[in-house]
Amino acid sequence: MPIIVNLDVMMARRKISAGELAQKIGITPANLSILKNNKARAVRFSTLEEICRCLDCQPGDILQYVPADQQR
Repeated sequence: MPIIVNLDVMMARRKISAGELAQKIGITPANLSILKNNKARAVRFSTLEEICRCLDCQPGDILQYVPADQQR
């Protein structure tokens, strides 16, 4: 998939654990893990908004477009 989720990078910068972020944004740790590990097929704007609010970042800080021919 050409959209890469760099959530773990921003979480490390903000020194917040997955469990803590999941609790703050109101999703299960399992669903956060799916998103964090690039397994999600979609993300709700409300979830993205909460992530950005909690991590004090912009959507572009955690979402990146990489064309399929340039992926690993």
